[in-house]
Amino acid sequence: MTLALVSNPDTSAPTLQEAAPPPLGPTDLRVRVTAAPVERVDTLIAAGPGRTIFGLTGTVGLGLSLTGVVTETGAETTGFSAGDPVAALHLDFTAPVGAHAEETVVPAATAAPLPAALDPVTAACVPIGALTAALLLDHLGPADGRTLLVTGAAGGVGGYAVALAAHAGWTVTGLARESDRDFVLRAGARGLVTELPGPTFDAVVDGAVLHAASLAAIRDGGSFAGVPSASPAASERGIDIGIVSVEPNRTKLAELLTLAANGVLEPRVAGRVPLTDAATAYDKVAGGAQRGRWLLLP
Repeated sequence: MTLALVSNPDTSAPTLQEAAPPPLGPTDLRVRVTAAPVERVDTLIAAGPGRTIFGLTGTVGLGLSLTGVVTETGAETTGFSAGDPVAALHLDFTAPVGAHAEETVVPAATAAPLPAALDPVTAACVPIGALTAALLLDHLGPADGRTLLVTGAAGGVGGYAVALAAHAGWTVTGLARESDRDFVLRAGARGLVTELPGPTFDAVVDGAVLHAASLAAIRDGGSFAGVPSASPAASERGIDIGIVSVEPNRTKLAELLTLAANGVLEPRVAGRVPLTDAATAYDKVAGGAQRGRWLLLP
């Protein structure tokens, strides 16, 4: 048995309970979890609304990404061995055990080796946020001298988007609080604004999930990239709209982990608590305004 944090249909709080270890498929990895971040979607599923959005019934495991150590590999799995430190996504919302557990199973295709220079706890901040940011930027195409506004530039997606965009040659401005100026500029932004400007940018990466409101900052014929929203932006003035969801990409994840190990990306930890005190982290994330990830440590 393994301890796992789950969402039950009859309660609005995450529940820690013993669960049977998930079966290992032929292309899977069994992983002893080192650290796992609490995402906003985890709190929505635990509280109930997320269960409706994703059509979840019964008891389901929580946690979408992790770092850990491989303890067993599937019969058809290549590239990994027992004892390897990895980072991975766990995007099966219906699984009885997710990433918020002592032990879990992930598809090998969602995992990448951890660089030796990267702290395995801090590294748990990277997979979801950095992959999302990278996919948003991929939608916009090459920098080619263009200007970019990143909303939520100090957040879990926006902070990585600033750093990745600057690294790729964009001229980046961050939309964030004045108190976040040092971080946003350190990430690579040329400047910081605290209010949405008029149509002065070639593109927007919408880390703050503002959607329609952020279009005001884009020039005619520009580009918008954001994550799904209940009220998604609709095209106007010839602006291209890209709505992007995170998806597994082993090669891209490995690149992002290397960038974090080399100091290009700055993983930020807001707090770390044992798995048995998960309620503290869930409450913090549900309350918003966190700078960095809250991590659960089994």
